[in-house]
Amino acid sequence: MRLTKALAPLALLAAPLAAQADGVTTYPFDGSFEDATFAVETAIVGKGLVIDYVSHVGEMLARTGADVGSEVTLFAAADVFLFCSAVTSRTVMEADPMNIAHCPYGIFVADRDGDVVIGYRHYPDGAMQEVQSLLDDIATEAAAF
Repeated sequence: MRLTKALAPLALLAAPLAAQADGVTTYPFDGSFEDATFAVETAIVGKGLVIDYVSHVGEMLARTGADVGSEVTLFAAADVFLFCSAVTSRTVMEADPMNIAHCPYGIFVADRDGDVVIGYRHYPDGAMQEVQSLLDDIATEAAAF
């Protein structure tokens, strides 16, 4: 037991450090975009959840940039994984049926100049913090992959 207590601070150093800004939490991913998307997919499915849709935001932005008069490359790649949890969704919507506005939930993976991050947006205080906790569990698991 003493060894466990002594090693606990070292475990914290090994965990990815979250960055929080503008209502978003991100975790750095030490690897490729493809490895990060695989890690996110694995973490979501590993929780018994089903991915409803993967939005290829990076591809869309690259494809439409010239059409909207922009030459700015925002991401080398960026995807958003959309999913729901029957258990968590029921809990938060029983607390307030208007929490439907937050469903489905999303975790994103983005590559900007070789820096890959995994993240999610913040949810309101109250019942939706259960969803935010789920998202953080998935994101930290994937970031440590």
